[in-house]
Amino acid sequence: MRGFSGKIAHLTLSLSWKVWGPAPGSTWWANAKLRSRLAIVALAMGLFAQPPAYAADSHGGGGHGAAPAAPIDPLPVKPYTVPVEMVRTLQLLQDRIAQGSGPAHTGQRALLAHAEERMRALEPEAWADPVNIRAAVTFALGGGGPALLRHILASSKVPADSTPLVLGSLAFLEGREKEARTLLTKIDAASVPVGLGAQLALTQSALVVRDDPAQSIRLLDLARLLAPGTLVEEGALRREIFVLAQGNDLVKFEALAIQYLRRFRHSVYAGNFRQRFAAALTRLDFGAETGRFARLQAMLDEIEPEGRRDLYLLVARAALDQGKNATAIFAAERTVTLTEPGSVAAIRARLYRAAALVVVDGRFEESVETLRMTDRSVLAAADRDLLDAALATAREIRDVPGVPDALPPAPEPSRLAARELPTTPAIARAQGAIGQIDDLMRKSGR
Repeated sequence: MRGFSGKIAHLTLSLSWKVWGPAPGSTWWANAKLRSRLAIVALAMGLFAQPPAYAADSHGGGGHGAAPAAPIDPLPVKPYTVPVEMVRTLQLLQDRIAQGSGPAHTGQRALLAHAEERMRALEPEAWADPVNIRAAVTFALGGGGPALLRHILASSKVPADSTPLVLGSLAFLEGREKEARTLLTKIDAASVPVGLGAQLALTQSALVVRDDPAQSIRLLDLARLLAPGTLVEEGALRREIFVLAQGNDLVKFEALAIQYLRRFRHSVYAGNFRQRFAAALTRLDFGAETGRFARLQAMLDEIEPEGRRDLYLLVARAALDQGKNATAIFAAERTVTLTEPGSVAAIRARLYRAAALVVVDGRFEESVETLRMTDRSVLAAADRDLLDAALATAREIRDVPGVPDALPPAPEPSRLAARELPTTPAIARAQGAIGQIDDLMRKSGR
C-alpha cells in the first residue's frame, strides 16, 4: 500500500504540474504536496474502513441481522453569487499585495474593472438580496469606487434596511463627509459580516479621526481584529500608528510599529509607511527622554539591514529639518554602521552628522572638516543645498565677534532644511504604489 500511496502522490503532483505549472520548491508546490498527502490519507481511510457489520464481528458482536448503514447525504452547498465571488477574489489578491506582491498590485486595476463589469451586468432583481448589497459595498469601499453603488441605487431594488449603508458609503466615496458620517457611524461594524465589518470600521475611523481620535483608534483596532492578515489589517495598522503618534501615545505607537515592521515589512505600501514613519519618529523626539534611543533602535532592528539603513537616513534628515540635532546625530551614526565606507549612503550619513554637529559645543572643527571633505558630486540636489546651508552656518558661527568659547543656539530648522526629503530608489518606487484605500483616507482629511 505504501507503494500505491506513493504512486497516487506522484500522480497528483504530476497532474497539478501540468495544469498549473509552478516550479518545485515554490509555495504553491508545497501546498500541492500537502493536498496530495491529504488525498492519500483520505484514500487510505476509504480502502481500510470497515463496514459496521464487519467491525461488530471483529469484536465478537456477531453482526447477524445488522441493518446496513444508511447513506449520508452531502451537506447542501449554496453557490456564491457573482458579487460575493468577485469580492472574495479581490480580497485574495489584495492580501497578496499586503505581503508585497508587485504583480498582484499591478493586476488589481484590471480585476476591479472586470468585477465591476460583471456586477453591473446582473439583473436589477439581484440587488434585492442583502448578501449582494453587502458584497457590493465591501467592493466599493475596498477600492472599487462609487460607480457600482450609483448603479445599484438606480435599480430601485435596494432593501430599505440596506439603503443607509449604500447611501453612506456612496457619500464617503464622493467626498460628502458630513452626510457619510451621519449615515455610517450609526451602523455597528461588529454586527455585520466580518468582510464588510472590517472595511466599514476602517471607513468609520477615517470619518471620526479629526474630531475623536480615540474613537478612530478603537475602530482601527476593530478592523484589525476582524480581518487579520489582510490588506485591511495592513492599512488599519499603518493608519493607527500615525494617529497614535499625533496623540503622543508612545507605548502603543512603539508596539504597533514593531508589529507592522515584522509582519508587513514587504507590503507594497511599506515604502510610503517608512517615510511617514521617519517623520513621525522625529516629531516624537526620541532624544528627549532617557532610553528612547535604545527603544528606537529596537524598533528599527526589526527591519532588514538595507531597509534599516534607509530608514535611519530618513530619520536623520527629518530630524535635521526639525532642528532635533541629538536624534539626527544618533540616526546618522547608526547609518554609518550599516554602510560600506565611501558609499553614497555613508557620505550622506556623515553629511547629516556633520550638519548636526556644527552647533554642538566642542565639535565645531570636526564638523567643518567633514563638511569640507564631502564629495558634492554624489549628492542629490536637496543634499547639496543642505551642505551649502551647513557651511554657511559654520562661517557665520566662526565670524561672530565676542563669542570665543560658547556657540550660539541651534539655527532655526529652516536654516538647514531642504525643500524635500531625499528618498532611496526603492522608497521612491514604493511611493508611486499608494493605493486606492490611501486615497480614500486622504479624502476624509487624514
